[in-house]
Amino acid sequence: MTSLRNTLESPGSGRDAYLDAARDCILDVGWRRTTLTEVARRAGVSRMTIYRAWSDMPQLLGDLMTREWTTLVASAALADAGAGSVERIVGSALRIVRLLRENELFVRIVELDPELLLPYLLSRRGRSQQAILDLLVARLREGQASGDVRSGDPEVMARALLLATHGFVFSAHTMVDDDASLDEIEGELRVVLERAVRA
Repeated sequence: MTSLRNTLESPGSGRDAYLDAARDCILDVGWRRTTLTEVARRAGVSRMTIYRAWSDMPQLLGDLMTREWTTLVASAALADAGAGSVERIVGSALRIVRLLRENELFVRIVELDPELLLPYLLSRRGRSQQAILDLLVARLREGQASGDVRSGDPEVMARALLLATHGFVFSAHTMVDDDASLDEIEGELRVVLERAVRA
C-alpha cells in the first residue's frame, strides 16, 4: 500500500494540487466535460505543466482514483486496532464498502460517467483494488497465524472476499426497498464474510 502512494508523489506536492484541481472539475461538471486545460486553469498553472505530468485525462483519472481510494483503504486499515482477527477483516471490508459507496468522487462518477468504472469490473484489476487485496491478505495471514482464520491460500481468499463485496459497492441501492433496508443487507454481508473466514 505504501508503494502505491509513493507512485503519486508525497501529499502537498505540486502534483497533489493538480489532482485536487482535477477532482474539483469532475465534481463540478463530470469527467466528459473536464479537460487538462481546465485542470490547469483551476490549478493556476500552464497547460504544459499539466501535460508534463499526464499526457491525457485517462492517465490523470487513474492517478486521481488511486489517490482517492487508497486513502480510504488506509483509513480502514487503521480502524479496529484492538479487535480480533476475524472482526478486523470483516470490519475493514465493511468499512471500505461504505466509504467507497459514500465517497463523493465515486458517487459523481457513478451518476455521470459510470462507464469509467466498467474496466475495473470486467477487464482488469486497478491499483485501488490491489491495495484492498494487500490489506485483506495481510489481515488473513495474521488471523491464520493466531488460529482465528481458517486455513487456505490468503491470496485466493482475499480475491474471493473482494469479489463478494463488489455488488455492495455498486448495486446495494438496487436491493433496498420496504422489505430490506441497507443496514439489514449489510448485516447479511457481515454474516457471509464472517463465515467465509472464521476457523
